[in-house]
Parts: sequence; C-alpha cells; structure tokens
Amino acid sequence: MRICIFGAGAVGGLFAARLAAAGHDVAVVARGAHLEAMRRNGVKLLHGGEVIHGEVRTGDPGPQDAVIVTL
Repeated sequence: MRICIFGAGAVGGLFAARLAAAGHDVAVVARGAHLEAMRRNGVKLLHGGEVIHGEVRTGDPGPQDAVIVTL
C-alpha cells in the first residue's frame, strides 16, 4: 500500500516510522531541516528501549492509496 504522510513532524513522523517499519511504501511531505534529515536518514522512532526505523520517500509522492494529514 502506498501511503503519504502530509506534514511529517512529530505526529506524522510517528505514523511514517510505524508504517514504513511494517513494510508499507511511505512518502512524506515536510520542509526545511526536518525534510533534509529524513532524506539522509529515513525516520527513526525511539519508544522505550526500542528503536523503530523506516525508509521513506521524499519529494513528489505521486499517486497514493491513502493520505494522512498531520498538521
């Protein structure tokens, strides 16, 4: 499933990390330094002692099956 997270800040980053780690094709729409960090490193969620990491796409997401807006 292709999923776009529009506004990948704190809440959007949580969704992006969980969905990408679960194997979904995730694109993120963000800006500034946050976007650059996700381009370089993907997304990482620290939850207790667990680290959840997911690779995401940035830029033009193209056609998606679902869009989650988190602003």
